Amino acid sequence: MPASRRITAALLQGLAFGLLLSAPVATLGVSPALAADPAEVHLFRVVTMREDVVVGLTLVELTALGSGPEVERLARRIASEGQLTAWRYIAGRGPDGLLRLAARNRVAVLRQDALIIEPYAAALPVLAPPAE
Repeated sequence: MPASRRITAALLQGLAFGLLLSAPVATLGVSPALAADPAEVHLFRVVTMREDVVVGLTLVELTALGSGPEVERLARRIASEGQLTAWRYIAGRGPDGLLRLAARNRVAVLRQDALIIEPYAAALPVLAPPAE
């Protein structure tokens, strides 16, 4: 086998192994419910007349809102109760100097203020909110 073919075969094997290691948990036969971290934060962008706010809910808080798609759970809660309380997330530097999203304070999203709620994909690492 020529050297270029051996190198190509070795690169493809390494790539396949890397893809296997980075495969989602569900594809490896582990239940996603068992693999989910309860402190995992799901972020949402709430658009109001005055500003956009990034809010976060833990998996436990989201589960308490019922079943269905996450955005629909939030919308149902706001429509039925008139408000939703969540953590406001802002970008800041941690003690190590790296940028990250961290919970600043609890905010209430009111029915009359929320125009749009959509999932928010953070480009920065997201810290879990402080324990209450």
